[in-house]
Amino acid sequence: MMPLPWILVFLPWLGAVALAALPPRGRGPAMLNIAVSAVSLGLALALLGHPHGEQGWTRIDALNLPFLAVSALVGLTTAVFSAATMAAERFDALRARAYHAAFQVFMGAQFLALAADNMGVMWVAIEIATLACVLMVAAHGTPAAVQAAWRFFILCGVGIALALFGTILLYLAAQPVIGSGDPGLSWAALRAVAQRCDGGVLSLAFVFLLVGYGTKAGLVPLHAWLPDAEAEGPLPISAVLSGLLLNAALLAVLRAEAIVGAHPAALPAGPFLMGLGLLSVLVAAFSLWRRGDARRLFAWSSIEHVGIAAFAFGLGGAAANLAGIVHLLGHSLVKSAVFFAVGAAAQLKGSQRIADIGGLAASHPALGWGLALGIAALAGMPPFALFVSEFRLVAEVAARQPWLMLPLGLGLLVAAAALVRALQLLCLGPPTPDRPVPGAFELPGGLAWAVGPVWLHLALAAVLGFAAPAGFAALLAEGARILG
Repeated sequence: MMPLPWILVFLPWLGAVALAALPPRGRGPAMLNIAVSAVSLGLALALLGHPHGEQGWTRIDALNLPFLAVSALVGLTTAVFSAATMAAERFDALRARAYHAAFQVFMGAQFLALAADNMGVMWVAIEIATLACVLMVAAHGTPAAVQAAWRFFILCGVGIALALFGTILLYLAAQPVIGSGDPGLSWAALRAVAQRCDGGVLSLAFVFLLVGYGTKAGLVPLHAWLPDAEAEGPLPISAVLSGLLLNAALLAVLRAEAIVGAHPAALPAGPFLMGLGLLSVLVAAFSLWRRGDARRLFAWSSIEHVGIAAFAFGLGGAAANLAGIVHLLGHSLVKSAVFFAVGAAAQLKGSQRIADIGGLAASHPALGWGLALGIAALAGMPPFALFVSEFRLVAEVAARQPWLMLPLGLGLLVAAAALVRALQLLCLGPPTPDRPVPGAFELPGGLAWAVGPVWLHLALAAVLGFAAPAGFAALLAEGARILG
């Protein structure tokens, strides 16, 4: 029987084949997309009780299990949101079929990237996920969408080429110790023998992997593709780019860091992650003040938050690593909720400009207050997981590296102020007139297809921060210890 992790990978790919073959008429493709995503979530939750350890090219451990579960949840809610917004995207038959198929290709690749023990398989999975995202970003075929997709493809293509070179260097560093074959790319095997490998080659490999996967993660100065891709692609794609792809890329960096960090003479990886993370926070924080497009603004917020997580992982230690894990999970839940709300507002108001989406709490209370709480969560306010992770990170920095409090605190405060300003402009004040895009939320239930996922994600983000079940909290703590 096929191992459960591989069933989780291949189910979306089989769904993609079915969606590519299914005539894109009526609600059939959207409902099939939801059904495949729902079964994927069930499988991901079943993995939480699955024995840990290696199964072929995959490995189930406390580090990737929470991300698999959250990825499957975001995949399902994105499929639900897509069902209500696809008619307003104005896709022709070919583009609608390509979008749904590419979405499931991406989900299968995302699961494989998170579950892979083999560094080569992880590289292939992230490349497949990237190509699927490029196709979805370009789905509208407008000059802006095609330009955004090309920038995404070119920049991330360079990044993935560098990551491939870094993966080859890891293999070459381990070959004298392990020999040829699959064990030379196994994360667990590489970490076990890292002390006996050439420290210089390991250090060089990490630099290439950091730059390569850092491009996918959206770390400054490798971030230029992200705002365009999230602003110009179909509305649902923003949720999976910020909430899922960035996580997989950063976890690939962390797997590599764990290998290099096991060699006492290798180049310390932490300062590199801290430097790129802090730079990302500061650049994104000030860039948030210059955005007039709502989706572009929250894309810059994604750069800030992945920078916070990278900084936490670079600081290292069980407490900081736990803060980084909670931050990535909380960001996935909150940012996808915000993009659902902003996407719904864009179709109701006929524009994604901030100036055109004012007073949302007055015109559409459930949606507007959900968006307001989501933005407050991104600003680091309680009672959400991002408040907890940022508080723990700041406490660790104050205790261990107090001189970094000034730049980190400046970035967090400037970003929070910019987000509070966006909250006021988008959600409060007099409402702007509705100019619904034809086809928007025409399914039975209407706006509930967006409002439901928004509030579900916010509730889970609050539970993750302050009321996580004991077993799940222990799983997160074990994942932090795996990183060292």
